[in-house]
Amino acid sequence: MGFFTNLLPGRTAPAPNRHRGASGEDAAARYLESRGFRVLDRNWRFHQWELDLVCRDRDTVVFVEVKTRRAGAMAAPGEALTRKKQARLIKAASHYLTEHDLWDEPCRFDLASVTDTGASLDVELEENVFQLDGQRA
Repeated sequence: MGFFTNLLPGRTAPAPNRHRGASGEDAAARYLESRGFRVLDRNWRFHQWELDLVCRDRDTVVFVEVKTRRAGAMAAPGEALTRKKQARLIKAASHYLTEHDLWDEPCRFDLASVTDTGASLDVELEENVFQLDGQRA
């Protein structure tokens, strides 16, 4: 009997990257909370759009994109935040602001880069990485 024999029919084992991503989001949420942020939502979805973390930093609504990579990976976590990804985040954030009636609140987009060293998950936060209009901050 192998590893996959205990899975339900039609199910596959969780991908290592999905597990790493979830662990990275957990680490980012803990880090943000330790810095005084309040996590409002995790993995908020509207149709095909998703926000990793939605937080409140004092009076500002903060949409946090979390990118997790193994230490020594060829690409840095922030390199995955392409213009296309930014446009998807803006679309999702727009729906979030509408659904929660928050258009009058200041908001920003942050990037939490998580590096999985094998022994720990190291989090770096870059605040205000781009604007709601898609321009780099």
